Amino acid sequence: MKFKTGMLALLLAGQAFAGVAIQPDNAQLQYTGRIDFADRARPMLSWPGTSIEGNFTGASLAVKLDDQQGKNFFNVFIDDDLAKPVVIEAAQGSKTYPVVSGLTPGAHRFLITKRTEGEEGGTFFQGLELADGGKLLAPPPRKKRHIEFFGDSITTGMGNESPDDGPDHLPKDKNNFMSYSSITARALDAEAHIVSQSGIGVMISWFPFTMPDFYDQLSAVGNNDTHWDFKSWTPDVVVINLFQNDRWLVDREKRLSPMPSDDERIAAYRAFVQKIRALYPNAYIVCALGSMDAVQEGSKWPGYVRTAVDQMQASGDQRIDTLLFPWNGFGGHPRVKQHQANAAQLTAFIRQKVGW
Repeated sequence: MKFKTGMLALLLAGQAFAGVAIQPDNAQLQYTGRIDFADRARPMLSWPGTSIEGNFTGASLAVKLDDQQGKNFFNVFIDDDLAKPVVIEAAQGSKTYPVVSGLTPGAHRFLITKRTEGEEGGTFFQGLELADGGKLLAPPPRKKRHIEFFGDSITTGMGNESPDDGPDHLPKDKNNFMSYSSITARALDAEAHIVSQSGIGVMISWFPFTMPDFYDQLSAVGNNDTHWDFKSWTPDVVVINLFQNDRWLVDREKRLSPMPSDDERIAAYRAFVQKIRALYPNAYIVCALGSMDAVQEGSKWPGYVRTAVDQMQASGDQRIDTLLFPWNGFGGHPRVKQHQANAAQLTAFIRQKVGW
């Protein structure tokens, strides 16, 4: 009899700490970004800034992830405290990450965002664990405005949390949430899709594929044959910030032979922008450049962008314009303060052009 009582106590203790499992296909979870739902029970996040959010009750929250490479980092924000994320450093394989405990009774909110990008691999989301008695509530309403970004390391936020005098290539210092792209989307109360890859270019990249090869993928993990359904989500505004890597690889590294002429560089850029225009006939397109040395004094690359846009305007496209972010003044990637300044400039520009 004593044995049975002991077993009962053990079972009750197990129930008290078992928690409530929330599966990834729960309709109360709100996903944003290009997320691969080939298996609804294991959606894969690969693009920077992809997110999962929701409202819940219960004193605690844990996140379950299965990371491909063990190189990704995620933010988890609780109750809209955007200044104090819990940062998850994902280990390779399946693991549960405790985020918060001791929450007060009542409704709470969580937001999970991918800090890193496709070069760190994909992450399968395996659900949440709430405290015993906790449950998901109706999600927040979706934002009505949509903005999409196509870019490189600057748009991702590579090195934006690095010290000014330190290396800026480490995944831990990459935080898309504090990139100009994500900051701008929040300032405009817009839902963002961020299609970016550090090192990518229009004509040439630091690897064997370019943005014209990459922009239509569902998965951001390398050059692959996945396909994003462009009809599933339509941006009101598109921001393209490319050509920084082309400047380095064409002019400095001499990686293209024969060397493309000015006209060929303009034509290559225009061809990509026209692909985007064909997908989104009604979007306002901002062809941006900066804030690294492609925009420093004496650079020809801002002129290539301007000329391509001028040519499209002359052909009748009146919903397109150029925006240059000032050079950041040093050789490294922009840090958070520069991203904030760039976001303020872009936000004001979009408000002026679109009326937001």
